[in-house]
Amino acid sequence: MTPVLSVLVHNKPGVLNRITALFMRKGFNIQSLTVCITESPDVSRMTLVMSEMDEAALEQVMKQLHKQIDVLKVTDLTEAPMVSRELALIQVNSPIAQRATITSLIDPFRASIVDVGRDTVTVQVTGDAEKIEALISLLRPYGIRELARTGLTALPREASAVSELRRLNESQVLPI
Repeated sequence: MTPVLSVLVHNKPGVLNRITALFMRKGFNIQSLTVCITESPDVSRMTLVMSEMDEAALEQVMKQLHKQIDVLKVTDLTEAPMVSRELALIQVNSPIAQRATITSLIDPFRASIVDVGRDTVTVQVTGDAEKIEALISLLRPYGIRELARTGLTALPREASAVSELRRLNESQVLPI
């Protein structure tokens, strides 16, 4: 299983370093890490995609994260309903004669050309890793000059948040 964790942390200098140092000390590999400020300026969300690991190792990682002072909440999204996306920018060789071909290749992926140079175009695509890999494979024969990917970013689906809130409310009901 490839674990996906959403970690809410205090938005302070050094927090990212302490979290990644924790993974390094424990010998866990991070495949991708995205970090950004949330709707609250004091809180950042980290989306961590880690290398394959078993349930026991994942449980250990989550316990270690909970021990960190700046960690507010850890959510395992691995098997939970979630909305996730990755962004890729792909600079492709594209003489003027090939631009129509490249445009027709990227259209089914809902990708767009975001920059045009004399001999290149830069394509932007968002979606899951498989979609991005498929587009990269199609564009590779044209010559990919540069490629940048963001890594996965994710949020739990609203249904899971509603059920979690309902569960919390039910556990706080006091008997009369």
